[in-house]
Amino acid sequence: MEEAVKEYLGYLRVERGSSPRTVEAYGRDLRDYAAFLAGRGATRPDDVDRALIAAYEADLIERGYAPASVKRRVSVVKGLHRFCLREGLAAANPADALPLPKVPERLPDVLSAAQVGRLLDALDDPSPRGLRDRALCEVLYGCGLRVSELTGLDGDAVFLDEGFLRVTGKGSKQRIAPIAGAASRALARYLAEGRPALARAGSPGAVFLNARGGRLSRQSAHAVVARAGRTLGVTDLHPHTLRHSFATHLLEGGADLRVIQEILGHADVSTTQIYTHVDRTHLQAEYAAAHPRARK
Repeated sequence: MEEAVKEYLGYLRVERGSSPRTVEAYGRDLRDYAAFLAGRGATRPDDVDRALIAAYEADLIERGYAPASVKRRVSVVKGLHRFCLREGLAAANPADALPLPKVPERLPDVLSAAQVGRLLDALDDPSPRGLRDRALCEVLYGCGLRVSELTGLDGDAVFLDEGFLRVTGKGSKQRIAPIAGAASRALARYLAEGRPALARAGSPGAVFLNARGGRLSRQSAHAVVARAGRTLGVTDLHPHTLRHSFATHLLEGGADLRVIQEILGHADVSTTQIYTHVDRTHLQAEYAAAHPRARK
């Protein structure tokens, strides 16, 4: 089994061109799987049957893994057994037609528009770092960026006069993110007054710089947002919450789902559709507040 895992990881690395981080994660998952099988006397791919894979899934649940983690690990196991059959390392695929475990749908955490307004209005420090932090939070919420997209943003991708940012998202895919209003003003002020004070000789072309003049890290951006969240009494506010809030408020304002999909950089509209559930909650609240018979 260990040899099969080694060959599969080599296939992912060389033929599939998977990233080192992906290969490392798959290797960690599959070594855990191989150890589970070895504990039950299954040391070769042909020793494994569907019941044993189901027992591994149950073991993951008993060990406290989240449903999404269980689903990911079972998916990795299915990939291994497909590879073993294709490469002649096994006579059959015991994971064939094995359904992936269901993951309960989790609605994204969002702030209300009033909460976002209070959070952003509280960021009124005129120092260079204060201007940076205000611009950072305004852009996360105003453009719906992922934190990695924000920290990866370079100056030559900012077109404030034209009203857009050129964003590099997952898989190095580029898209256009509109920027206007408060986000545009905060970013313009930071670029004019804050960034020059943070920049040093040899600073990168990054828009958002740290106190030493280097590119701001994802962890530092998270710390900025978390610190801002504490002004609302929100513990560990995450940059992604601002992205979720952006999408939810667009939908509540009447934006088309396909437009939101394009702005967010979702490859599939089904990813964006989770916000329709959030919007449904909003509609129900509006209905309850406005309909005369709903208040009875």
